Amino acid sequence: MSARPILEKLAVLADAAKYDASCASSGTVKRDSMDSKGIGSTEGMGICHSYAPDGRCISLLKILLTNFCIYDCRFCINRASSNVERARFSPQEVVRLTLDFYKRNYIEGLFLSSGIIRSEDYTMEQLVEVARILREEHRFQGYIHLKTIAGADPGLVALAGLYADRLSTNVELPTEAGLSSFAPEKKPETIRKTMASVRVGESDAIEAAKSRLIGKAKPPRFAPAGQSTQMIVGADAALDDDILKTATNLYSGYRLRRVYYSAYSPIPDASLDLPPKRPPLMREHRLYQADWLLRFYGFERAEIMEGARGGMLDLAIDPKLAWALQRREAFPVDINRAPRELLLRVPGLGTRAVDRIVSARRLGRLTLGDLAKLTASVKKLLPFIVTPDWRPGGLTDSADLRARFAPPAEQLTLAL
Repeated sequence: MSARPILEKLAVLADAAKYDASCASSGTVKRDSMDSKGIGSTEGMGICHSYAPDGRCISLLKILLTNFCIYDCRFCINRASSNVERARFSPQEVVRLTLDFYKRNYIEGLFLSSGIIRSEDYTMEQLVEVARILREEHRFQGYIHLKTIAGADPGLVALAGLYADRLSTNVELPTEAGLSSFAPEKKPETIRKTMASVRVGESDAIEAAKSRLIGKAKPPRFAPAGQSTQMIVGADAALDDDILKTATNLYSGYRLRRVYYSAYSPIPDASLDLPPKRPPLMREHRLYQADWLLRFYGFERAEIMEGARGGMLDLAIDPKLAWALQRREAFPVDINRAPRELLLRVPGLGTRAVDRIVSARRLGRLTLGDLAKLTASVKKLLPFIVTPDWRPGGLTDSADLRARFAPPAEQLTLAL
């Protein structure tokens, strides 16, 4: 074990891990790469929040195995040429930290990533070793999220899936042109191959579970929480349409559970072709909203971009409202007769509210007062719905309808 105190290394490697959003951190505030005070979490050293497959919000120890890296990706603060403080854990040190934090009830699991040291295979071996020791030697039953190393041997990726609850391989930038420009050592085909290895492992595990005979030993699970990825937003010239196109392809091609969008954060000693300021956080927020529409509301990417201009989502209003304003002929919708698929298109109605409406209207016709008990956003619904006691009249086609929902200019400026 290194003579350097483990808590000193934790401060360095928890801080270095804060740039990876794919741990689904919640309740955080604005990240700033230039701030030397932060150490990776807004609520404790190296602790982030994530959501388990069953919906539980859990706390994870979020760290890097090391921030040494042989790659020189220009958008990364841990690139080989970066002048940052370096540190490295041994697998045994990560295990010790995880168990110590877990026994003190600080965390319920581990999120572990790493810079590339020596080679892709060596780094992946070290990550897998951490998970192996936790699972086999300490019978650790907590949540484990491992970052897979693009280009590592598929056998190592398969082994990682046997120990980890979730695996993730970051695509880094939305387009191949952006990756070629800012991270030429990383190849899109190598990243896709590693993601495909995870998908194959998931498919094999599902088939094994379906085909096993009664009384036969239960087949080993493989990354039951699936795989995810992360894209950096605003480092290159990619448009929101480019980003959503890549996300759509990833969801369909690799069965991803989640794509994370991380607004680029300026780094010290950055090259001149990187933005000097981070993009608006509202842009990241709108991408997440659009992503939700793709996954849970039945929207196609082309539909979402109907309300966009120049390939960029509207920062002033959410993408579902932007679509509805472009498709006013589809409204108003009769709350008591419209199918679920159409109700999901109504601005202000989320999936839970729609399910409550569909269930409640079986017992009788719903009025505006009934809707107020089922959703908190009745005011937003008014131009787009019909009930026995409400008709919007000319409100749906009103020229100033957008202005009713867009925030004042000064408020939007603060959001950006």
